Amino acid sequence: MSYQNVSYYIHNQVNFYLFMVRRLVSMLAIFLLLLLPTAANDDGISAEAKRYWPQWRGPLSTGVAPYADPPVEWSESKNIRWKISMPGNGHSTPIVWGDRVFITTAVPYGDVLEPRYSDALGSHDNLPVTHHHKFVVLALSRHNGKILWQRVVHKELPREGGHYTASFASNSPVTDGEHLFVFFGSHGLYCLDLDGAVQWEKDLGQMQTKHGHGEGSSPVLYDDTLIINWDHEGQSFVVAFDKNTGKQLWKVEREEVTSWATPIVGEHKGAPQVIISGTSRVRGYDLATGNVIWECGGLSANIVASPVAADGIVYVGSSYEKRVLLAIRLDGAQGDITGSDQVVWTRKRGTPYVPSPLLYGEWLYFLRHYQGILSRVRAKTGQERDGPFRLGGIGNVYASPVGAADRLYITDRSGTTLVVSHEQNPRVLAQNQLDDYFSASVAIAGCELFLRGEKYLYCIAEE
Repeated sequence: MSYQNVSYYIHNQVNFYLFMVRRLVSMLAIFLLLLLPTAANDDGISAEAKRYWPQWRGPLSTGVAPYADPPVEWSESKNIRWKISMPGNGHSTPIVWGDRVFITTAVPYGDVLEPRYSDALGSHDNLPVTHHHKFVVLALSRHNGKILWQRVVHKELPREGGHYTASFASNSPVTDGEHLFVFFGSHGLYCLDLDGAVQWEKDLGQMQTKHGHGEGSSPVLYDDTLIINWDHEGQSFVVAFDKNTGKQLWKVEREEVTSWATPIVGEHKGAPQVIISGTSRVRGYDLATGNVIWECGGLSANIVASPVAADGIVYVGSSYEKRVLLAIRLDGAQGDITGSDQVVWTRKRGTPYVPSPLLYGEWLYFLRHYQGILSRVRAKTGQERDGPFRLGGIGNVYASPVGAADRLYITDRSGTTLVVSHEQNPRVLAQNQLDDYFSASVAIAGCELFLRGEKYLYCIAEE
């Protein structure tokens, strides 16, 4: 055998063994995760939920996957476990539970109709309605991307087409591991079992969004209570349902007009609060009754970024008309706390608009407006040690940043994802490119990363 042949043989064998080692390490990591206890921790979130990505912004509602370790590098020819063509269109984040991935989409069907444009005041950059749509829920195999089932929960001619960057399926689903809750805004709220059978459904009415730009707030689940925020140009409200039966538990009217932010539930001294960022202010509601506990002014209009919270402090921001980021202490928050000592710190530069902040350990990360400029402050003090960091290679970011394994993943609309280290001196670890356009945020579970584009759904995993 020639020297070249021997070298080639050895090279192939080494690559094969390295591949097997990586595969075994990935399988061992997932196996160890399955051994973790499933009881609820002090934060009220079960260890089982923390293994997956059960909702918008992940198991902690902070953008962090605490037990995950996805790849650092990928491309169309590297570390793609599977890639499937998605029917229709949607910007909802895929969610992951067990061996399944759940996702929503809106699929046009039937004859092309005479274009109908929004008649909303100030409408601009909107798409016309030209088709009836099917509103569809899909369950996919996490292993190979095979569609296990798909359920059409509703068919309708939409009232308005929305902004050209929007979709009819922008609200992300949520699961408790037994039920799947999907929300299509004006096209209904649905509870399904994990095999796709509809358990109950609700029609909440027709939204009239600002400029006719579309809908996007996702449902929030806490124990047996499902929360929906309905901020629009008509009578806004927040409503709570029993997750098992769909029975309305309470409904409270709101003064705020259109916003797109998803609420969170934060616990303080064992008492859960529904925290909602909206036009000009943020409010905390008692989860059990819907009563307003506290409120704080200072935000702008057009709120898109969702709040994050940890260790008794909630962080809310906006940058549409004015730039502001507030850190609010829940302990002692009662009534109108605007300008009080309950506001731990305030920041008025570089604040987020479309992408939500990422709360990762002691650090709060956020992008300026929706640009590739990253700020990092100490969450408890607002102190900025260094930065902001101008991230070369990305811009026009709609997807919210996520974190796992001491890394940040930031994806822009052109298909570029920067992987940035979560350390004292952050650095770019990789710049990855896919052949699609992305508005949906990343989902992470185990050793896998899920990216939903305009055309495809990708599962990124080490080969």
